[in-house]
Order: sequence, then C-alpha cells, then structure tokens
Amino acid sequence: MNQEVDFMMNNIYLNTLAFFSVAVVALVLFMFVFNLITKYNDWDEIKKGNLAVAMATSGKIFGICNLFRFAILNNDTILESVVWASFGFLLLLVAYFLFELLTPYFKIDEEIRNGNKAVGLISMVISISISYVIGASVA
Repeated sequence: MNQEVDFMMNNIYLNTLAFFSVAVVALVLFMFVFNLITKYNDWDEIKKGNLAVAMATSGKIFGICNLFRFAILNNDTILESVVWASFGFLLLLVAYFLFELLTPYFKIDEEIRNGNKAVGLISMVISISISYVIGASVA
C-alpha cells in the first residue's frame, strides 16, 4: 500500500491534482467562514451587482490562494501545507478585524454592503497585501 501512495505522490500530475483539490476545498471552506463573519451575504450582493463586495471578496479569494501558494512552495506534504495555509487564514481574519477596528469613523462592512467602491478596493488591497506578508513568513 505504501508503494502505491509513494508512486502517486511522486507523480507530478497526481501530486498537483492532490494539492489543487485540497486547496479548492479549503478555499470554499475559508470563504464560507468569511461569509459568516461579514454583515452581508457576499454572493447575494455580487449577484445584485455590488462592485464593492465583489472587490472585497476577490481580495479574500486572492489572499487565501496566495497563502496556499506560499504554503505549497515551502512545505513537502499536503498536511503541512494545509496547516500553514490555515494558520495564515487565521492571521488574515485577524487583519480583517483589525481593519474594522482601526477605522472608527465608519463601519467597513456597512460601507461595502452599501456599494462604497473605495472601501471595497482598500479591503481588496489589504487582503492581498497581508497575504504576501503572511506568506513570506510561512515555514
């Protein structure tokens, strides 16, 4: 049995498929968590054409995938990659809450839900930028 598993993980196509599959499942799970913590439904707002939500959501998707990129590059196994990407995701959540906390003049989620494209853009750039900082520190 171990020989078959070793063969499959040494096959670059199967290895890529395995990492891809796990990353996609984790992306869906992480986006579900993000959707739970925002005060609006990402996909309902996007369906309505809310560009601010689309930008903020795009930043989250890019940020999560970027964390996986770094985790895959810097770790040998799928499990290690998932652990580091999950830790990075938790840090991305912390950054999300800090962004809300550090803007006392208005509520980020309300502005994004109301279609404020400037806030949506800043949210997107923060998610992307922070993912690079987190990713650079992934062991």
